[in-house]
Amino acid sequence: MPDAQFADPRLAPLYDPLDPDRGDLDAYVALAERFGARRVLDIGCGTGVFALLLAARGLDVVGVDPAGASLDVARAKPGAERVRWIHGHAGELPPLTVDLATMTANVAQAVTGPNDWQVTLTGARAALRPGGRLVFETRDPAVRAWEAWNRTASYARTDVPGTGAVAHWVELLDVTGPLVTFRSSYEFAADGRVLTSESTLRFREREEVEADLAAAGFVVDEVLDAPDRPGREFVFVARRPA
Repeated sequence: MPDAQFADPRLAPLYDPLDPDRGDLDAYVALAERFGARRVLDIGCGTGVFALLLAARGLDVVGVDPAGASLDVARAKPGAERVRWIHGHAGELPPLTVDLATMTANVAQAVTGPNDWQVTLTGARAALRPGGRLVFETRDPAVRAWEAWNRTASYARTDVPGTGAVAHWVELLDVTGPLVTFRSSYEFAADGRVLTSESTLRFREREEVEADLAAAGFVVDEVLDAPDRPGREFVFVARRPA
């Protein structure tokens, strides 16, 4: 089940205004251009920021996400009619043939179960044409990013149009092996209510991801650095063999 911050109709509309800087997507746009992709599958498309960015450039885009509330936000945006939106998971897609499949931001890490992860990779491979590529990012566990996930470091207050001021912060709850669980809190100034969402991310070692990709039938062409977060993430470029 998707986390409340994506699936709750009261929280999903906050995603974009609380995280307006999506400069992280520039690297994905550049890779789509580099590979000459014309058809793209955006796995875990959320509120549709990346899918709409590509569609505005004339690409044929399919966005899939298990969180219906996030898709509702995406469908309400200008240009949404250019994208094919699918409510579901990568493992249950209709027949597709795309040049590029992507998982931006924390999407890959949000798939925590080993079986679910393999189903996701297999679904992406099935959607890709021979020679097509899968691109996604995952945080380097060695950096231990979760050590900064606390209220003091993350607290912010944002004025959200139509909603008013919203204070928001994250708190680390648990670290068990590769699984890191945290709580996101949202306090609405208008009525003082606080809504929360708990999330778990899986921090995979580079060698683990490479082995998982090979098991799903991919060839790893490159492992890049995230240009906006150098030294903190792996960006995998995997290819479905021709």
